[in-house]
Amino acid sequence: MAAVVLRFKLQEGFNYNIIQKMYCGGFYKNLITAISLLLISGCAGIKAEGELVWPLPPDEPRVRYIGTLSTSRDIEKESIGKTLKTAVLGADVIEGLRKPYGIHVDKEGRVYVADTGLGKVLIFDYVANKFVILGNEGSGVLTKPAGITTDSAGRIFVTDTMQNRVVVYDKDTNFLLGIGKKGELEQPVGIALNERLDRLYVVDTKIHKIFVFNAKGDKLFEIGQRGTNDNEFNYPTNIFIDKEGRLYVMDSMNFRVQIFDAEGKFIKKFGEVGTGYGQFSKPKGIAVDSEGHIYVVDSAFNNIQIFDAEGKLLLYFSNMGTKRGELWLPAGMYIDENDKIYVADQYNRRVNIYQYMGEKYKAQAQQKALKN
Repeated sequence: MAAVVLRFKLQEGFNYNIIQKMYCGGFYKNLITAISLLLISGCAGIKAEGELVWPLPPDEPRVRYIGTLSTSRDIEKESIGKTLKTAVLGADVIEGLRKPYGIHVDKEGRVYVADTGLGKVLIFDYVANKFVILGNEGSGVLTKPAGITTDSAGRIFVTDTMQNRVVVYDKDTNFLLGIGKKGELEQPVGIALNERLDRLYVVDTKIHKIFVFNAKGDKLFEIGQRGTNDNEFNYPTNIFIDKEGRLYVMDSMNFRVQIFDAEGKFIKKFGEVGTGYGQFSKPKGIAVDSEGHIYVVDSAFNNIQIFDAEGKLLLYFSNMGTKRGELWLPAGMYIDENDKIYVADQYNRRVNIYQYMGEKYKAQAQQKALKN
């Protein structure tokens, strides 16, 4: 089967030789159709020395697939005591993801997943090697959690789209308070915290606004209204704050990303509806890496597109499927301080983890090599 070779320079440092098969679930009659449809079908990356990486060679890999999280077995290590217990009493109940949506990773590496199907938050605690289920009982019971974030004190903030509030817990998962007066929030989804300014940004999809609270729950101000102009939204979903405090909002039904400063002042926007490179069909998750690249999850394309700070497409990766590194109806995402990329893979009931192989990753790899 013939291959199409597309060589183009999207940005300095991102000179990719994109090689895709003309036949990827069907034969496309012309190159233009093939280019558009390949964004949707997104033929997978390749295995290089046992690794799954993007882009394809001969270019330098920029993204590497690491693994997945899906059940309690992914975090709880087997011990002699546990093995004996299993032998005597039988296997433990395995808790796992059902419909993951929002993701957050704290500075210690704990992974928090808001699962709308379970109605709970699942915590993969790498620090204590334990698996925690949050929102089971009491005043802090959850119904349909969507977004999640934490602060340096270990407090956990969860949006609940059915209860129309933000539920706050302490570091030991005890309920502290609910944020959002009756009738104030109608469908809170995305959430992000600027701890330095004591500002909690909550995206309300139904009201088409961003509500800004302090950590005590006092409302400070609002951003936006429904519309298509700058500073207006049409069913916004998710939000991410970069290291400079800028807000990146997924304005889903306007098929664009809007960027604001911490005060809610509009900075810029990019994106449009379509099935071509750099366009959006059903955008959901959004995040920014340490170098300022903007990542957008599209659940219709089943991939992640990476843009520069001006909104120019640099690369996309992954495709629809159930194999490692593949996605099926992806939703929320998060990028941690080490440029690890976490994506909620809803249909596959898992979180896929990738690594952006940028300057920070290279420096860490070099330091590790020197120590060894």
